[in-house]
Amino acid sequence: MAPLTVRDLLERKGDSLRLEVLAGEEGLDRKVTVADVSSPGLVLAGFTERFSSERLPALGETEIQYLKSLSAAERKQAVETFMSFDLPCVFVTKGQSVPRELLKLGKERGIPVIRSKLKTAEFYRRISPYLTEVFAPRSTTHASLADVYGVGLLFVGRSGIGKSECVLDLVERGHRLVADDVVHITQRGTDVLIGVADEQAYRFMEIRGVGLVDVMGLFGVHAVRQQKRIEVVVELVDWDMERDYDRTGVSGQTTKLLGVELPLVVVPLNPGKNLTVICEVVAMNHLLRYSGVDSAQQFNDRLIQRMAKQAELREYLSEDYE
Repeated sequence: MAPLTVRDLLERKGDSLRLEVLAGEEGLDRKVTVADVSSPGLVLAGFTERFSSERLPALGETEIQYLKSLSAAERKQAVETFMSFDLPCVFVTKGQSVPRELLKLGKERGIPVIRSKLKTAEFYRRISPYLTEVFAPRSTTHASLADVYGVGLLFVGRSGIGKSECVLDLVERGHRLVADDVVHITQRGTDVLIGVADEQAYRFMEIRGVGLVDVMGLFGVHAVRQQKRIEVVVELVDWDMERDYDRTGVSGQTTKLLGVELPLVVVPLNPGKNLTVICEVVAMNHLLRYSGVDSAQQFNDRLIQRMAKQAELREYLSEDYE
């Protein structure tokens, strides 16, 4: 991803944030390196030990009124301390008049001073999601992603094992394609992964022997969606007689994508296996577990209870001497 600059921010969000550059235009190519926007109130008051200059500082009504309450000498000292840091830019919200000391230093040091007509809370509300999206961890993987009963199933496996064919069969049964072959994954928050298709490949699938097919054109607009949360990873593998596959689901395998732990279901493929129905069951079983019902654990609990009762019966009979 190309680095974000103040100029990029103005071009992409200038209208939404109602921005205007007041000074320091020569510094518009300064890089924005973090997603945080903060109030530099303590720095203006003289406490600089914990100040992070990488963050985007926003001066709201409180900060501007504080500067105006100072004497000319105190205001000059406060602004000089603040502007001595290598700031990406300085935002002033609510369309307030900006102290001339701030404009002067912004011009001298090439630090853009940008005013927004939005109230401070609204400014934060609009800019924070954008910055979070820009700086979110990202990854691209060779896989297919489908929405099955509202559950995002990410299909992984070796090239040619049948990921695309499986998703195509799911689409034919009424489910939806998100991405085929290439899936771009973005982390939202701490544990949410969103998958999207490559911009050029959206709504298309590659079926070996057939070629590219337009899923929306064949099955309708309801057969595709632009993005989906990834909730279960389905790994398709070749059948191996010597491998021990999970047969109960009690242990619950997991895998990690971008540091986020996700349920993993390994499906061995052999002739005659109805893979599409299995994938539907994987999605429904995930929904069942999400609602608090774990079929494998329930079966295990019943088995343990049965064994305990049999043990009690054997103990009782062993003490019967009549």
